[in-house]
Amino acid sequence: MHRWSGLFDLVAAVMFCVLLLCVLRWAGGTWADVGLAPGTLARGARWALALVGVVGVVYLAGALLPATRALFEDRRYDGMSGSELVLRVFVLVPVGTVLVEEIAFRGVLYGLVCRARGAVWATVVSSLLFGLWHVLPSLHLATAKPALTSVFGDSALGAALAILSAVLFTAAAGVLFCELRRRSGSLLAPMGLHWAVNALGYLVGFLLR
Repeated sequence: MHRWSGLFDLVAAVMFCVLLLCVLRWAGGTWADVGLAPGTLARGARWALALVGVVGVVYLAGALLPATRALFEDRRYDGMSGSELVLRVFVLVPVGTVLVEEIAFRGVLYGLVCRARGAVWATVVSSLLFGLWHVLPSLHLATAKPALTSVFGDSALGAALAILSAVLFTAAAGVLFCELRRRSGSLLAPMGLHWAVNALGYLVGFLLR
């Protein structure tokens, strides 16, 4: 489920989320457990908007500074058109990435483990699995991003180290997402940050080609 390209894939992503929510309800979970209780949505939306703004400012500064501009370079953007960028930013990332991963990891999984073992265990389990979830999309990371190629090289060992680094990084990001979920009481907060990091990353990388 890491690559969503067609209408069928997007429908499958939505159906997968519905299935996960049904599992939650079957297990006795509530909308509050998944972070989507009606009373928390306004607060979560405010958190999300603030986080999008923070990421936007950080990315803008990173793109303007020569020392960090190379971090946004990615060979996968070379053949991307403007319409493909819009599709990724406003459809594929929100539905195929953010919705699926947040419902799965910070919603259903976090909610069920938290009910059984508490927030610390929920954060550990959710974040570790979130990191491992990113093994597949990290397979060609070392060669796709020039900044990483210069660090890890293009050997098999370098690729393995890049994958390990990506797993550790996303696991750490998962901890942050879980803490946002806990503090805000809403799944919308990590959703906002998750979308901003991915979608604005695509936008900046595309503009700096």
